[in-house]
Amino acid sequence: MRKKVDERIRTLIENGVKLRHRSMFFIVGDRSRDQVCCLPPFLFSIANLNMMLRHASLKSRRSILWCYRDKLEISSHKQKQKKQVKKMMARGLLDQELADHYTLFLATEDITYCMYKDSERILGNTFSMCILQDFEALTPNILARTIETVEGGGLILLLLRSLSSLSSLYTMVMDVHERFRTESHTEAVPRFNERFLLSIASCKACVVMDDELNILPISSHICNIQPVSTSEDSEGLSERERELKDLKEQLRDTPPMGQLVGKCCTMDQATAVISFLDAIFDKTLRRTVALLANRGRGKSAALGLSVAGAVAAGYSNIFVTAPSPENLKTLFEFICKGINALDYKEHLHYDVVKSNDPEMKKATIQINVYKQHRQTIQYIRPQEHAKLSQVELLVIDEAAAIPLPIVRSMLGPYLVFLSSTVNGYEGTGRSLSLKLIEQLESQSKVSIQSGNGSNPGRSFKKIELNESIRYASGDTIESWLNGLLCLDVANSIPIITRLPGPKKCDLYYVNRDTLFSYHKESEIFLQRMMALYVASHYKNSPNDLQLMADAPAHHLFVLLGPVDETKNQLPDILCVIQVCLEGQISRKSAMKSLSEGHSPSGDQIPWKFCEQFQDEVFPTLSGARIVRIAVHPSALRLGYGKAAVDILTMYYQGQITHLEEDDGQVPEESPIKDTEAAKKASLLEETIEPKKALPPLLVHLGKRPPERLHYLGVSFGLTLHLFNFWTKHQFYPFYVGHIPSPVTGEHTCMMLKPINNDDIEVAGSGQRGFLEPFYQDFRQRFRRLLGSCFRNLSYSLAMSVLGLCEDTAGGSKLGGNLLTSYDLKRLEAYIHNLVDFHMILDLVPILAHQYFQEKMPVSLSLVQASILLCMGLQNKDVTSIKDELGLEREQILSTFFKVMRRLYGHLQSVASKEMDASLPRLKEIDFTPLTKSLDEDLNEAAQEVMEQMRARNEGLDPEQLQQYAINDVDDEFGKALKKGGNVSASGLVSIKSNKTPSDSKHGRKHKESASSSKRKVKHGDKSSSKKRKS
Repeated sequence: MRKKVDERIRTLIENGVKLRHRSMFFIVGDRSRDQVCCLPPFLFSIANLNMMLRHASLKSRRSILWCYRDKLEISSHKQKQKKQVKKMMARGLLDQELADHYTLFLATEDITYCMYKDSERILGNTFSMCILQDFEALTPNILARTIETVEGGGLILLLLRSLSSLSSLYTMVMDVHERFRTESHTEAVPRFNERFLLSIASCKACVVMDDELNILPISSHICNIQPVSTSEDSEGLSERERELKDLKEQLRDTPPMGQLVGKCCTMDQATAVISFLDAIFDKTLRRTVALLANRGRGKSAALGLSVAGAVAAGYSNIFVTAPSPENLKTLFEFICKGINALDYKEHLHYDVVKSNDPEMKKATIQINVYKQHRQTIQYIRPQEHAKLSQVELLVIDEAAAIPLPIVRSMLGPYLVFLSSTVNGYEGTGRSLSLKLIEQLESQSKVSIQSGNGSNPGRSFKKIELNESIRYASGDTIESWLNGLLCLDVANSIPIITRLPGPKKCDLYYVNRDTLFSYHKESEIFLQRMMALYVASHYKNSPNDLQLMADAPAHHLFVLLGPVDETKNQLPDILCVIQVCLEGQISRKSAMKSLSEGHSPSGDQIPWKFCEQFQDEVFPTLSGARIVRIAVHPSALRLGYGKAAVDILTMYYQGQITHLEEDDGQVPEESPIKDTEAAKKASLLEETIEPKKALPPLLVHLGKRPPERLHYLGVSFGLTLHLFNFWTKHQFYPFYVGHIPSPVTGEHTCMMLKPINNDDIEVAGSGQRGFLEPFYQDFRQRFRRLLGSCFRNLSYSLAMSVLGLCEDTAGGSKLGGNLLTSYDLKRLEAYIHNLVDFHMILDLVPILAHQYFQEKMPVSLSLVQASILLCMGLQNKDVTSIKDELGLEREQILSTFFKVMRRLYGHLQSVASKEMDASLPRLKEIDFTPLTKSLDEDLNEAAQEVMEQMRARNEGLDPEQLQQYAINDVDDEFGKALKKGGNVSASGLVSIKSNKTPSDSKHGRKHKESASSSKRKVKHGDKSSSKKRKS
């Protein structure tokens, strides 16, 4: 059945073709029809719109992109398509007229089918029409990626089936919501869909219609559409196109510039290529040229043509870098196009080298040129900037997606070309344009003003591209997409003339229902918040916007100065904080995750903590992870970020007085009520307007009770600045990723701040609370891995993670006998300058581990501890330490000598004490003073002896005296007395004895006993001794 199409639809398409602007059609199906019958009306709409586009553009064959989730209703195979069409006609679901239209559509057009998950492969391609089905599978990234492939004058078709009303989008469950849900937060609210639908109503190049091409009331702005006229010359060229054509004519006979400019598509692109070539042919190697533009302006193409000019100029070593080699696909493509335009032939004059790494997906990584001499165009990773010693030209593409410190370190004494996407859908950041380019401009001005001719500084030039390659400027779809996804927010940051003090500022909770309601004031506030995100973070994507809007666990806070309620204006945003509530996971789920070794999506900190320490209790706690914190560019490093984190901590600790017992918020309208109300009106009668009964946008924290939390957490790329920032707020690390990010080269770091809570029993009373044993375990593991995974960390960052930022002293006890006596002798020899330091290198790791375990009571300065860490824990040589610390080799060795001397002094004292303890010792004698003097003691002893002698004399026994008797049998004694001459002077008389040997022996024993008695008695009786002599 034929039906006349509304003329307004035809007028919109024709106006888009004339102005080279795109048009978008939002086609809504009817739920009342059978699901199988929904496709033929869509085919009717697609075929009719394609026919109108064919007549307006006068193109015989167009390229069409058809994107879907996982299944096509009509097969992409031609033979299967014919069979399906015949079956549908046989069942009465498709009439002959519609079948002819659709068969003609499939036969005459070049259709590319692509699943949403593979949409990255269509980047760089251009299509005349884009068809997007399965609306519930769309994400902001996919939406921008696919729409930006459509050329000027093309069509964008969004097919939305199974809807009885447009308001049903407010409750539609999107596929991405599955990733937003966690065990404790399951209800995702599709706020982004509501804002998307309301934004369509304000887009003048978008028409919402049903599957019979009836325009719905939401597109009332198209009622008065009129055909437009364009100002073109006789050749059909606009003013800018005429300028480009004239420029190409002027440079045609100027090689190589003429051939390269001839490949340019816009006047802006041609101007950029000329500027790059001027810097190349200058050959001073002291220039930096930056190219800034939005997505789709031809930056990579301009860089590729310029590199081809560098090859023609004789540059030998050219290096190109980007976050990923896949980002350089267009760059290398236009390098080849440029050198082909200069009469270079592949395989004869140059070769293209593809990567064998499966992660790089056969991307081009090198071009070798042989025509003049050996020339190389080589890809390097951003982290490999140390290889840029012999480079002559460095090209940095997508510099905004590379961390700013890495970009700074890549700049050197050679020609540098930069390109950056200021606003786009692949991840953008204003940190490059706000910081680095501002710094380069100031340095260039200083060098020009100084006028030093002998050693001139680097010159800097900034180029901006405003003309789009695919469509003309002023495209309505581009403006709508930029507003919807907050892509063009560079001018949304208001200039703050007077900054309040951080202590005067206060933190407010942002109601997301009001923020994404598409009211005028809410839109301005949202654009400002996203502008701070883009200005503060090096990478952002449109998906972040849907995460902010729909994720049930996410909350937003803003730091504002003193608010003057008498002025009817939005306050300036000084800081934005995005928080995600995590935890409250059942113990059963935690134990299941540990047993299976798999962590569910979401709840990053609880699952990572559970994995690292095999603890099933921590996931049951409740916490909040700070996802992002962005500060106004005019208020950086002025204490506003610190103030925001402090107030947020006080809020969750319950230290902010609540002004009201209830939350003070207006109850949100139930989305079910909206759906029930929408059922009463048909698509042709339904009107879509922003909600009116909405809660306040900003809520003071005193009017909103906080969630009961046990900890605050944060996850970020490990840098010294960020780590010190969170350490000042008493956050402590518990995890550092072993593998650095391939894009940023940074390790992932997670930190926690325990919040005092009565639910947790803590043994100690320290600041770390329940985190104390886990923190000590993390420090020990991190220290062990410094020689392997974290060997390339800077010494200052490693010292900070270990918690040793100031002059430190170890503990009081050295554990274990770690060194032998021979080790101590070698160390002693080094201390006495008898051997080189290489003789003790095997001892340095042992001593370093003991010192950083705080088992050696030795005080070292920060420089000394840093050198000990580098040599002992990270196993770095003196050359590496010299480059990192900026010290001379002699200074490093001298400081190392002092460290070893102090450590040896402690070891020597410990060893000597242990040696003395092991030696045998004499028993100590107790020299106590006597109670009697020496004379008194002698007198008492003499009295005792005298008494004993008296007792012996009084009681003499004759038998005892018999042993002294003389045997005078032969009268020898008498004879001896008669001989007076033989008597000696002493009065002793000697006679011959006749005792037997046994008698003499007995007498000798008796004599000895008598002599011993005589020795004991020093003062004997003189009278008794005289009697013996006589």
